[in-house]
Amino acid sequence: MSLTIEERRAVVEFRIEKSRRAYEQARGIICLKYWETIANRLYYAAYNAVSALLIANGDTAQSHSGVIHLFGLHFIKSGIFPVETSKLYHRLFTMRQTGDYDDTYGLEEEDVMPFVEPTGKLIEQAIALAKQLLEHS
Repeated sequence: MSLTIEERRAVVEFRIEKSRRAYEQARGIICLKYWETIANRLYYAAYNAVSALLIANGDTAQSHSGVIHLFGLHFIKSGIFPVETSKLYHRLFTMRQTGDYDDTYGLEEEDVMPFVEPTGKLIEQAIALAKQLLEHS
């Protein structure tokens, strides 16, 4: 399915808002110490920001793995984002999977808190680049 530029802009803006909302939710519940929920919200904040970036770039992915793959292909391998960003995104995905589906291991503060600020930086960088790409399309 091909989107018009107006449709792409609308979807990108929607994903940006979802990203920012998920990040604020994660930060807002830190005081409650719901580590699995915080990990989930951090992942979805990153996922929606990266998805917005991919859509702004004219790419679409049909799965979470597809988003990871296309982000690596177009933005990590090209050097636009450093390899550490890819590692962060993979770690967020793994933490979300663990928190949502693992019946033998729960997340703790030390598992999640080191990723709060880096996730904020990732989403702001992805959002800024998505907006820049849309301006030039």
